[in-house]
Amino acid sequence: MRRARWAKAIKAIQHRRLLFIDESGAKTNMTRLYGRAPRGQRIRDRVPNGRWQTVTMIAAIGRNGAQAPFVIDGPMDGEAFAVWAAEVLAPTLQAGDIVVMDNLSVHKNCAARAAIESKGAVVWDLPAYSPDLNPIEKMWSKIKSLLRKAKARDPQALDQAIADAFKQVSLENIRNWFASCGYSFI
Repeated sequence: MRRARWAKAIKAIQHRRLLFIDESGAKTNMTRLYGRAPRGQRIRDRVPNGRWQTVTMIAAIGRNGAQAPFVIDGPMDGEAFAVWAAEVLAPTLQAGDIVVMDNLSVHKNCAARAAIESKGAVVWDLPAYSPDLNPIEKMWSKIKSLLRKAKARDPQALDQAIADAFKQVSLENIRNWFASCGYSFI
């Protein structure tokens, strides 16, 4: 029912107004999940055992590409989300933007929504269990693949690897991800 309402609402707007936001995690022990080796040989790789650092990355994607990237130590909470929305995301918004979020509990933060709406943007919630409607999920897949390849093993290297990965997200990538989810920039 909510997916049907979403499809109807999406048909009535200009998709270039859409701006999708989401979070993803990264760790200093990330490594590639798959590889190739000559027949009969194993692939070997090293993964740190013991202590590692976890960070949360948050960003938005839309007609201007990836915007408002931010990294925090540990998990995202309502307070951190409100700070990001007010100080990092809101300055990049234009009146008429439609900020789309999944239904993570921190996205229900009233202060964050007020900061977004103060710029003349509106907030839309994706239907539950709809990652196929969220093109930013595809961006996180690309970024995590690049982070696994980088094998950043300390916090500073991880921060640099994240910055480098964001630079590799092109507007063409985003247009293709939007199209694969049923949106266009027209």
